[in-house]
Amino acid sequence: MPNRLALPLIAAALLCCTLPVRSASAHPAVSLAGEAQVIIREWVVPTAGSHPHDPLAAPDGSIWYTGQQANTLGRLDPKTGAFKEFHIPVANSGPHGLAMDGAGNVWFTANSQAYIGKLDPRTGTFSEFKLDPSARDPHTPVFDRAGTLWFTVQGANIVGRLVPRTGEVKLVTVPTPRANPYGIVVDSHDVPWFVEFGSNKIASIDPVTMAIHEHALPNAAARPRRIAIEGDDVMWYTDYARGYLGRFDPKTGGVTEWLSPGGANAQPYGIAFSKNAVWYSESGPKPNTLVRFDPHAHTFQTWAIPSGGGVVRNMMTAHDGNLALACSGVNRVALVELK
Repeated sequence: MPNRLALPLIAAALLCCTLPVRSASAHPAVSLAGEAQVIIREWVVPTAGSHPHDPLAAPDGSIWYTGQQANTLGRLDPKTGAFKEFHIPVANSGPHGLAMDGAGNVWFTANSQAYIGKLDPRTGTFSEFKLDPSARDPHTPVFDRAGTLWFTVQGANIVGRLVPRTGEVKLVTVPTPRANPYGIVVDSHDVPWFVEFGSNKIASIDPVTMAIHEHALPNAAARPRRIAIEGDDVMWYTDYARGYLGRFDPKTGGVTEWLSPGGANAQPYGIAFSKNAVWYSESGPKPNTLVRFDPHAHTFQTWAIPSGGGVVRNMMTAHDGNLALACSGVNRVALVELK
C-alpha cells in the first residue's frame, strides 16, 4: 500500500501545568501537576478499525504497530507523518506483540493462529514459525542480547523460546494453573522475567533449562499485567485489578506499592521506564491518562491523552528516551516527547 501522510494531533504540557481533563464517565481522569514537560503527538492509522495493539520504537525513529483487527503491521515515520502498511499473508493472524532483531526484521506474535511471524521490511517478505496448536494466544515477545526471542502464550499458560538462527522452538508450562503469562522483559544477565495476569506472581525463566521460578506478590488480589525494567534490574509493574503501581527488587524479593492517581478503578496498563522515571497509562479513567512516577521523590504527575486513548495496552521507550504508544480503541499511535 502506498505511503499515507497523516497530520498529528499535538498536545503540549508546559512547566507545572497539566492538560484540562473532561469528565466523560463515572471514573474521570485525575489531574496532577508537576515539573515534567511532555508533548503528546497522535496519528490516525490508515485502515479504520485496525485496533493498534502494541507499538515498537525502532532505532531509526519510526514507530511500528500491530493492526490486530486489520491483520496488518504498520510503520509510521513521525517526522513526515507517512505510513506504510504490510498485509500479513496468513488470514486472521491477529498480530499482537512486536520486537525487532539486530538486522531490522520485525517479529510479531500471531495471537489468533499459534505462530511467531517475521517481516523483512526491506522486501516485504513474511515468514512463519509455527507453534504447537495447543499454544493458543501467543502474546508478548522480547529479544535477549544473544538474539533469542522469548515470548508469553497467555491463553495456554505457556512461555516459549525461539532461536531464529535454527528455528528451534521450546515451550514450557507455567507452574501456577491459569497464570495467564502476560508482559515480559529481559534483565542485564539475559534472564527473562514475566508477570502472571491470572495470579499475583512475577516469574523468571532460567535461560538454559527454562525452569520457571515464581515470586508471589504480598497481596493475593494483585494482578500484574505489564512490566518494565530499569538499569539496575529493578522491575516495575502495573497492577490492573487493584489500581496500583508496584516495584519489585529481584535481588531482595522486596515489593513496594503505590496507589495510582486514578484510584482502585484506574486499571493501570502499558508501562515503560525512561529518563529516571516510571511512565504508564491508566485505562480506567475517561480520558485515559499518561502517568509519570518519580521513584526517588515518590510523586505522581498526570496528563490526559488528547484522543482519549481508547486503552493504551502497551508502550515502549525509544532510543532517545521518548515513548511510543498504541491507542487501540481510537485507531491511533502516539509519540510522547519527554522534554
